[in-house]
Amino acid sequence: MRWVKSSQPRKQRRALFNAPLHKRQKLMAAPLSPELRKQYGIRSLPVRVGDEVVIMRGDFKGHRGKVVRVDLRRMRIFVEGVTITNARGEPRYYPIHPSNVMIVSLNLDDERRRQIIERKRRQRELQLALMKAAAGGSAEAIGEEGKAS
Repeated sequence: MRWVKSSQPRKQRRALFNAPLHKRQKLMAAPLSPELRKQYGIRSLPVRVGDEVVIMRGDFKGHRGKVVRVDLRRMRIFVEGVTITNARGEPRYYPIHPSNVMIVSLNLDDERRRQIIERKRRQRELQLALMKAAAGGSAEAIGEEGKAS
């Protein structure tokens, strides 16, 4: 299924729910902490196992832990120490949507992920340079995050 260009909410939801796994991976992105943003020059990345995150919303707000599992089918992540007890009294990981977390430490074991970060950084720098040129080269016209002020 091709990605929809419709602005109708029902078609957007349908596309989201029926998205193939390789597109769901992209949708599993979470924002980076301000320190990581400054270090890598990018705003967000798809969450991976081994990343350390802080939960920003919900019952577990403020909890910090490593991602132990990423469920692309349900579009949820599971964080170390974030558990609930099921009906049998056994602890179970609580599913969290990646939009509700912030990445504070990246798992950079994968060389390909380092390349992705570098590619995104270069692309962002190019965008900022183009925006600056379009604004007539004035530094005041471009905010710190690259947004027009």
